[in-house]
Amino acid sequence: MLKIENLCKSYGQRVVLQRLTLTISPGEVYGLLGANGAGKTTTINILCHLLRSDSGTVTIHNQPLSEETKSLIGLVSQENLLYGSLTCAENLDFFARLHGLSRLQRRERVQVCLDAVGLSDRARSPAESLSGGMQRRLSIAIALVHHPKLLILDEPTTGLDLEARIEIWRLIRQLQSQGMTILLTTHLLDEAERLCDRLGILKEGCLLVEGSLNQLRQCIQAQEIVIVQTSDEAGAIARAKSLGFLDRRYGDDLAFWLPEALELKEIISKFDGIALESIARQPVRLEHIYNEVLNFK
Repeated sequence: MLKIENLCKSYGQRVVLQRLTLTISPGEVYGLLGANGAGKTTTINILCHLLRSDSGTVTIHNQPLSEETKSLIGLVSQENLLYGSLTCAENLDFFARLHGLSRLQRRERVQVCLDAVGLSDRARSPAESLSGGMQRRLSIAIALVHHPKLLILDEPTTGLDLEARIEIWRLIRQLQSQGMTILLTTHLLDEAERLCDRLGILKEGCLLVEGSLNQLRQCIQAQEIVIVQTSDEAGAIARAKSLGFLDRRYGDDLAFWLPEALELKEIISKFDGIALESIARQPVRLEHIYNEVLNFK
């Protein structure tokens, strides 16, 4: 569906993308992760033909990137680009007209898209009267109104409460089940972990790693993460090193990587003589992989 090869982009002396190469298969949800300034927005702007790359190629649905491929993409930007005084149906109709749909096509697509995002009962409600989650769903409906092949969701749940986020997650899964190909950017690692078939981590315009979550777990030399609280951190770290456990910091948490999963009783016994206040076992999660890739790769 989407193929990017050796994409490069610089602004003067500042390099933003460095030979970015990735492929997204039809029906896949691909998560593009990275800190602010990593190159995610630049990549999206190039895909939408809003920005020219310095070099490299992009193919969308077997077509080279051009003005014509814009119609193959539906974009939901970080900000809801809605006309507040227009109703949901009027917003959809307006954007459908911009895409050149006929009156009959617009009437059909407005209803289909409102149904798809669960807003058919709010068709006559002004967009400004909707909750944040509903406005985001309306933005997704607008991105779908012209039958795109690739849907780009740029931070789709930023600023939403948990209930609204869950509604958006449900909608994304529903769209994928209907065959939609989705490129997702997010800073919410639990969101990426839940939704994405494959993930790529960008740093300073370079794709450092990509793959499924299970494939990315190979970046971590651990089968399990143990979080400990102790008044003797130096002693705990020294003991861990003697056992061959790597130590890491996740915020204020002191963590050790276990090369194999152990029973809790066995873990505690290995720290015998160290004053442990608490100990918790965790599976290797995307947050651990992300931290490792960005800070140590």
